Amino acid sequence: MRMDIILWLTLAAACACAGEVNIVRPSRLAHTYSIVAYDSATGQFGAAVQSHYFRVADVIWAEAGIGAVATQSLVDFAYGPLGLDMMRNGKTATQALAGLLASDPSNSVRQVAMIDRYGNVAAHTGAKCIPEAGNRTGKNYSVQANLMLKNTVWDAMAKAFESAQGDLADRMMAALEAAQGEGGDIRGMQSAAILVVTGKPTGQVWRDRLVDLRVDDSPKPLDELKRLLTIQRAYKHEDKGDDYTAIGKTAEAEVEYEEASRLAP
Repeated sequence: MRMDIILWLTLAAACACAGEVNIVRPSRLAHTYSIVAYDSATGQFGAAVQSHYFRVADVIWAEAGIGAVATQSLVDFAYGPLGLDMMRNGKTATQALAGLLASDPSNSVRQVAMIDRYGNVAAHTGAKCIPEAGNRTGKNYSVQANLMLKNTVWDAMAKAFESAQGDLADRMMAALEAAQGEGGDIRGMQSAAILVVTGKPTGQVWRDRLVDLRVDDSPKPLDELKRLLTIQRAYKHEDKGDDYTAIGKTAEAEVEYEEASRLAP
């Protein structure tokens, strides 16, 4: 936490020297690496993040049938709900991000990525985000990072996401692990989160959220996040087994129970 305060004071002083006197202090620092993505096969949207900061889950947003947002660096949390609102009302990710940046006098210290229901991707790394900072966009995804040990982080994330197998959650986890493999956040690790929503809204928000996992404080947040993801999958198999049992399909139920036991012995 002390390092975050020092970084903020350093950046504020630099901005003042450059003549930017109207800097609005954000809710908090969120130096991190993250991904927003769209699965064109399922229509699902997702976002995932890791940072050396408590409760970093607050910086990622996703809504079924609408899109996903990650807002970080000297974070303005309003980019999340406002970005989703604008995309819900017909703006593309590019239009939504451009509009929010235009109305933000402190956009030079923001790092934001958005993806919409059509797979359009938009990303912004402000000129005053603390190095190493950058982003890379690809087909149906954006990866971004700031205050990294190396400037190779976002390219490693992109490569991992594009080459990974599995569902959207698996591929986003691969991107996070690749970032950490490049050294990750220069301060270390503390919290992580992953969010996946359905392609079409069900009218029941709790059903739209297929994955909603967070590790708020841990020395190994990615390991813990991956463990929780495996446990969630085990319980989903168990639930399917219960459903089959209720309608008398014993053989099918046994298959689901066996898979649940394999995932979470």
